[in-house]
Amino acid sequence: MILWDLDGTLIDTLDDLGEAVSHTLRLRGLPTHGREDYRRMVGHGVRNLVKRALEASGVQIEDTPDGDAFLDEALADFKAYYSAHIDVYSKPYPGIPELLAELDAAGVKLAVVSNKFQEGTDHLIREFFPKIRFVAILGNRPGYPLKPDPAIVEEAISLADISRPEALLIGDSPTDMHTAENGGIDSLAVSWGYRTREDLAAYPIVNSVVDLRKTILEL
Repeated sequence: MILWDLDGTLIDTLDDLGEAVSHTLRLRGLPTHGREDYRRMVGHGVRNLVKRALEASGVQIEDTPDGDAFLDEALADFKAYYSAHIDVYSKPYPGIPELLAELDAAGVKLAVVSNKFQEGTDHLIREFFPKIRFVAILGNRPGYPLKPDPAIVEEAISLADISRPEALLIGDSPTDMHTAENGGIDSLAVSWGYRTREDLAAYPIVNSVVDLRKTILEL
């Protein structure tokens, strides 16, 4: 079984995420940020993304009256805009749809394990990979911890009815690698996502979908 991270691994979603954050900041008269700034902010769920962007624009949430409510309102604005514009720029990385189709046809069990909110995760998977038979499509849901907590790994493994030695998590960040470690399964990093090679230097890494395919087939 292969467990896939979503953003930065299967799909390049950075521009749509950045546009939604910039919209949220503009509503509050705050300065926006560039693509590379948003690249460093993503990967820990949309609440943390919005919080980091607000703080980078000079807002100290802890010092703001009703800080939690302020962040909740900003998050609601982000999600409303993002949900309506989730697929304007987002697209699968070249070669990923073909690789998923090949693995699916070969009987490899596939799952998505993402920190993106569940509705957004479902939307992107349905749109870009409608024919892939995923065993589980798991995003962040109320009451569920974010990666690197291993709960999402445990849930996927349980739904697939496999053992841990049969599972591999593929992602683009140290968070994904820590999730796999915490869940007791193997991991593999890809270099085309939102973290630098230096960030991933401590982990097994592949640089292209061609290399990823070869590595998977050799397992």
